[in-house]
Amino acid sequence: MKKFYIKSLGCKQNALEGQINASNLKNSGYIEVNNIKDADIFILNSCTVTSHTDSSVNYLLNSAKKNNPNIKTVLTGCVAQTYKQHKSFDYEKIDLILGNSEKMQIEKYIENLFKNEEKFFVEDIFKVKTFENQFLKDYTTSRASIKIQDGCNNRCSYCIIPYARGNSRSNSINNIIKQIKLAQQNNIKEIVLTGIHIGQWGLENNQTLLDLLVEIEKTSIPRYRLGSLYVNEIDDKLINFLKKSDKFCPHFHLSLQSLCDKTLKNMNRSYTSSFALKTIEKLKNVFELPFLGCDIIVGFPDETDEDFNITYNNLKKAELSSIHCFPYSKRENTPAFFMKNQIQNKIKTQRTEKIIELSNILHKNFLEQNKNTIAEVLVEKKSPKTGLYSAVTRNYIKIYIKSDKNIRYSLKTVNLRDYELM
Repeated sequence: MKKFYIKSLGCKQNALEGQINASNLKNSGYIEVNNIKDADIFILNSCTVTSHTDSSVNYLLNSAKKNNPNIKTVLTGCVAQTYKQHKSFDYEKIDLILGNSEKMQIEKYIENLFKNEEKFFVEDIFKVKTFENQFLKDYTTSRASIKIQDGCNNRCSYCIIPYARGNSRSNSINNIIKQIKLAQQNNIKEIVLTGIHIGQWGLENNQTLLDLLVEIEKTSIPRYRLGSLYVNEIDDKLINFLKKSDKFCPHFHLSLQSLCDKTLKNMNRSYTSSFALKTIEKLKNVFELPFLGCDIIVGFPDETDEDFNITYNNLKKAELSSIHCFPYSKRENTPAFFMKNQIQNKIKTQRTEKIIELSNILHKNFLEQNKNTIAEVLVEKKSPKTGLYSAVTRNYIKIYIKSDKNIRYSLKTVNLRDYELM
């Protein structure tokens, strides 16, 4: 009875896939442990979106072997899929390497750990044409992430993810609806539609994300939330549909990356800053106090101080709810890797800190706007330390509720003035 410890890095999709891996292994007779010291097998479900995550992968694998020389290490996920581009890794010290397609049958491949057989199982991800339909059957959370799509057809100049995930592939409506119903049987009240690029759901079948949402509206799930979207994927037809929905949570996470036209062009993004600002303004006018978050990359090659200030001032103008900012990270063999005028790390850090400071101000303003409103919250888990239940509003504000009763999984209407907003 081999014991395993699994750790997932990066996006929500990777986290969900790690949960599925763990479930499949347990169903095959392996035992999951909560401490790597107790494990016979360490599985690292990796992310390669930045050089920082690469460093984390290297550190975690080396640390596992250093603290327990007999432990078997398994590298899966996006670093594993693109392992040929990661020349600094000592692959001799890794016992098994599974690509993103192979990891979904991890229980089959992990037997090789104890047979001294071939250890590299990484198929060309661009040859994978169909969606791998696997999903959780048991949930330990109050909200369920449901993977509706994988891969990306775009080729942003900085991004290595298509080489780790392949082209866009969509789960079927029938499979997704089955997963929603299964989640409801586990007392789930809210689902989050996740994927690498959910705006490309259905493309290969001449369908759109709206076609899927129409079917989700027919289910009895009380709430659903969308993953990250490009601004040019949020058209009037989608907005008008979501506006009429009683299930949709007004929470948009926008994949912006920049609000300077020159930088957007260099990134090979397919919209302008003015289009993005108009879309943001439209969302604020149509929905009542929506949560509007975004991703921003600073220090992209040839981003001058003037270019950065254009993005910064446009972000101030947009008055978003939160900004996830990170410095540009060179990814080998992407077009941006070879661009001239690479920005010094010191300047990247300064720009990142300035955006984070702005984000803190904007988020505080957003919470202030919500302070005296009536909101529906989904009650999540109870903290063993404080005894308080965490709960989240439809527009993604977290509060903590005191209750002597077990109120987990319930939907409650509260006045936010009575709580500290987070």
